[in-house]
Amino acid sequence: MDLMGMMGKLKATQQRIEDTKKRLDTVLIDEQSSDGLLKVTLTANRSIKSISIDDSLLADKDQLEDYLILTLNKAIEKATNVNQAELDAVAKVDMPMIPGMEDMFK
Repeated sequence: MDLMGMMGKLKATQQRIEDTKKRLDTVLIDEQSSDGLLKVTLTANRSIKSISIDDSLLADKDQLEDYLILTLNKAIEKATNVNQAELDAVAKVDMPMIPGMEDMFK
């Protein structure tokens, strides 16, 4: 087993993961309520970039809060899925197989 080669590969993989995380800051996820009255944009790293609220929602605080919760949760779920898929792809491709750890990447 080439331990030095494996360590080098591990370091390179960690760098690619960091690079991927930075790139995910530029990947935007748009989500909106079913009627389009509330729109949110997040990065794939789950940082909120914008929220657009139709004036009709401003009259009812409870309704607006419900809209925000539902729409933000949908957007966060989408962003999490994109984030996880991207990071998993980098880790699976570049990770050196260490005996006993194969099951972690299935």
